[in-house]
Parts: sequence; C-alpha cells; structure tokens
Amino acid sequence: MIKKSLLPLALGGFGIGMTEFVMMGILPDIAKGLAITIPQAGYLITAYALGVVVGAPTLVSLVARRPPRTVLVWFMLMFAVFNALSALAPDFSLMLVSRFLAGLPHGAFFGVGAVVASRLADEGKVAAAMATMFTGLTLANVIGVPLGTWLGHNLSWRMVFLVVAAIGLFTALSLKQWVPVIEARPSAGLRKDLGIFRSRGLWMALAITSIGTGGFFAWFSYIAPLLTDLARFAPGQVPLIMTVVGVGMTAGVLAGGRLADRCAPIHAIVILLTTMTALLLMNGMFAASQPLMLALAFATGANALALGPPIQMLLIDHSRKAEMLGSSLGQSGFNIGNATGAFLGGIPLTLGYSYAAPQWVAAGLAFTGVLLALAMLSMRAPRPRLAGTSNPSL
Repeated sequence: MIKKSLLPLALGGFGIGMTEFVMMGILPDIAKGLAITIPQAGYLITAYALGVVVGAPTLVSLVARRPPRTVLVWFMLMFAVFNALSALAPDFSLMLVSRFLAGLPHGAFFGVGAVVASRLADEGKVAAAMATMFTGLTLANVIGVPLGTWLGHNLSWRMVFLVVAAIGLFTALSLKQWVPVIEARPSAGLRKDLGIFRSRGLWMALAITSIGTGGFFAWFSYIAPLLTDLARFAPGQVPLIMTVVGVGMTAGVLAGGRLADRCAPIHAIVILLTTMTALLLMNGMFAASQPLMLALAFATGANALALGPPIQMLLIDHSRKAEMLGSSLGQSGFNIGNATGAFLGGIPLTLGYSYAAPQWVAAGLAFTGVLLALAMLSMRAPRPRLAGTSNPSL
C-alpha cells in the first residue's frame, strides 16, 4: 500500500508531467492564439527545457539549508504562479519568459522529492518510494495530457495552464498537510556543496543519464511519423498509441523501483540500457508491423521510465555531501538527453533517410549509455580480501 505521505510527491509529478508534455498536443492552438508559426511555438518547449536545466542545480543550491518539505512547498507555489502567468501571457515574448520560469522548479522538485521519498521509505524500499513520485509523471501521459489536449482543442489552451496551476497549488497544500517535517541535513555552504562536482562518479552518472536516455528521446521525438508513415497507422490512432506508451511508462517506473531495491543501481542501469538498446533496434527492424509496433510502444515506454529510480539513487549515492543538489541533476540530465536525442535523431531525416533511421541513432545512444555504465562499474574499488580467505568475494 502506498504511504499517504508520498502521494503529494506523485501529485506534483503529475502536474509537472502534464505541463511538460501537453505542449506537444496543443502547440497548434497556442500558435494560433498568439499569432505565431508552429516552429516559433516550438521554442516554448525549448524554453521550458532550458528552465529545467538551469533551475535544478541553481534553486536547490540556494535552499540547501532549508527543511526539504518547506522547499517543496515553495517550489510548487512557484510552479503554480509561473503556469498561471503562461495562461495570462498576452504575447509570444511574455509566453516565452513564463515557460522558462515554469521550468525552473521542475528538476528541483524531483531532486528534493527523491531525497524526501528516500527518507520516508520503509527499509529496503527506497527505490520503490521514489518510483511512487515518478508514477505521477507517467500518469500525466495517460490522463493529464489527453485531457489537456482536449481542453486546448475544444475550450482554450489558456485553461490548460490554469488547470496545471491549480494542481500546483493543491500539491503545495497537500505537502504541508501530509508530508511530515524532515530536518535539513547540515550544509557546509554553497561552495562546499558544489564540491560534489569534483566527483568523477557523479560526472559519469550524469553522462549516463544525458546520453543513455537520449536514445529514448530520439525514439519519442519521431514516434508519430514512425507510426503513420511506416507502420501505416491512421493519424487518429496515434493519440491512443501514445496512451499505450503512457501506460507502459507507469508500469515501468514501478518495476524499475523494485529492480533498484533488489540490486545495485548501476547494475539495474546496465540491464535496463541493454534492453533499451534491443527495443530501439526492434523499433527500426519491425516498423512495418502494426501489432509489433503496438507491443514495442508499451515496452519501450516501460523500459525508459524504469530507468528513473535507479538513476536517481545513483546520483544520490555519488553526492552524499549535497544529496539534494546531486539528486536534482537527474532532471537536468534527462532534459539534456531530450535535446540531444531529438537533434541527433533528426539528422538522418534531413539527409533523406526514412523514419526508421532515428531508431538506429537512438539505439546507438542507448548502447553508448551501456558502455559508460560498464566503465563506471569497472571504476568501483574491489572489496578488500578478508583474512583467512583465498579468494575475494564476488
């Protein structure tokens, strides 16, 4: 049974997932409402992602000495205010600024939330508790994004952001009500906290996140034309298949939490990036088969989000002196992977190759993540040999 104290974290994840991913569905409505082109509207997605990358380490560094519950409440109030500004933005320039600001608390919330979840978790269930928070993000793709897309098409895209702002406000209230007070761990100050960046292990973990998950985003960025041009699904069927992806994500994040509680995070990452590589290759090889593409949509989404809990645990393990800062870097890494995957996946398309081509790029990125994870595994110091034994423990 899910702890009540973890539910506000899931609700916050739901709101964040909705505001991030609903943009893809209502982009034409925003473009029309602001009298701009769709490519210009696409810059709003970039602005949000940039806000995530900048906000995650910056905000967490500024509040490292504050109690985590208080910090989460502040982040959700910021989230609510900036999404309300998006709803009220009268022109493109102010909308661009408001989307950047709305992205600032995104990674910071997940970073601090992961630390809070780890402290609220029962013994041996740390990753499962983190997975509860990420479940909100995945459910946003199943429920929030389709609902927001319908609102944007049939009522007003501005109402979508008002709904997100209301979710942020309710999350702040529920955090205050249901999450117990957790004392902040001593901080030696911003300069000392930034010392975690001297850790080679932390940089390796960030590289794995940024490059390995880039494979998923290279697939996800071009999934619609892959399904319509090669698998011959009707355009009206794509939203339903995206729901299948969202259901897979929800199942995957829970499975990833259980896996990371049963083995070391780096071992779980090696396993999941290896299976991700195989799935992405199959997306390219079997793109003409509708039944297989439907199954792969579920499996690829599940595999991708299963990486969330072990990656978060790995980052915390390598930033114990400033764990909230280290944990927050996960979302920065994911968004770098988002930008990298979409960019590299698009290169073969500009060269005239088919929509199967991004899948080979995606598989290459995921496999590079496997190699980085194996390199990180080899960096671990061997266990000291116990007296009276002829061989070290394996």
